[in-house]
Amino acid sequence: MTYCFLCLFNLLLFVVPPKDNMPKGIYDFKVTALDGKTIDFSKYKGKKILIVNTASQCGNTPQYADLQKIYEKYKDKMVIIGFPANNFGAQEPGTNEEIATFCSKNYSVTFPMAAKISVKGDDIAPIYKWLTRKEYNNYMDSDVKWNFQKYLINEQGQLVAVFDPRTKPTSAEVINAIEK
Repeated sequence: MTYCFLCLFNLLLFVVPPKDNMPKGIYDFKVTALDGKTIDFSKYKGKKILIVNTASQCGNTPQYADLQKIYEKYKDKMVIIGFPANNFGAQEPGTNEEIATFCSKNYSVTFPMAAKISVKGDDIAPIYKWLTRKEYNNYMDSDVKWNFQKYLINEQGQLVAVFDPRTKPTSAEVINAIEK
């Protein structure tokens, strides 16, 4: 009997995958901002959240201007959070301080900007793991295709849309989803 119990225990040990420490929902995330402070997603409950991976040396970089424009227009009901990443063509080589200066000087960015992270690969940041895997976000699996891919979270904390990097933040597709 003891032998059977040990066999069963060993079987469970190797068959049951270990639970990871992935936050259950978007509001459980806390990330470091460019200035070293904390961005606590729980403070955005009841607002839409548009999450965008950014880069300062990309053909899509001018989207910062459109992101700032829609942030100013919708900031009472939506927050934009930028996540600088150097995953595509080494187009975000700067330090957090350099990125902050670039965004402020060139695009007058006032929406929250997280510290530089990885949005794909073995070193993917947990928030992007959550955004890109249906097992966590309960919406869809996706791959981050390039800089300025956009993820829209609704007021209940559910991922509801993913926009291609080439889709401008001011496009009808994005604005309609924000205004929904």
